Amino acid sequence: MELVNPGIGLIIWTAITFIIVLLLLRKFAWNPIMEGLRQREDFIDESIRAAENAKAEMANLRAENERLLDDARAERERIIREANVAAKNLIEEAKGEAQKQAQRQLDEARIAINTEKQAALAEVKQQVAKLSLEIAEKLLRRELSNESAQRALVQDYVSNLNVQ
Repeated sequence: MELVNPGIGLIIWTAITFIIVLLLLRKFAWNPIMEGLRQREDFIDESIRAAENAKAEMANLRAENERLLDDARAERERIIREANVAAKNLIEEAKGEAQKQAQRQLDEARIAINTEKQAALAEVKQQVAKLSLEIAEKLLRRELSNESAQRALVQDYVSNLNVQ
């Protein structure tokens, strides 16, 4: 039973050995172990800070991306509105120009028609005058072929002159 009941001397030597081992461990092993734990704790803290910074930066980037997308959408809408206005203006301008061109062509056609009409009327008048002269000449020759008809014609002209 001696093994089950250790003696006082064994307890003292075991305690002294334990204290010596504890002092040696503290002097040689404890500081490196604690330093390793401190380094690991610092690494974990740094990793947490880096993760939080990355999370904040991602939130900032996400907000910046949303802002850029909103700006791009607004710019797209502005460009589309400007293009629509420009297209409407261009169409209106083209319509106005086409109307001016059509009016100009109508005016030119009217002028050409009037010119042709005047020329045709002048030609008709000339032909009528020529025919009238020919008819008058033929009538006068027939009327003036005898002397009594000549005298009656002269008397008629003279009486018309006096009346006027």
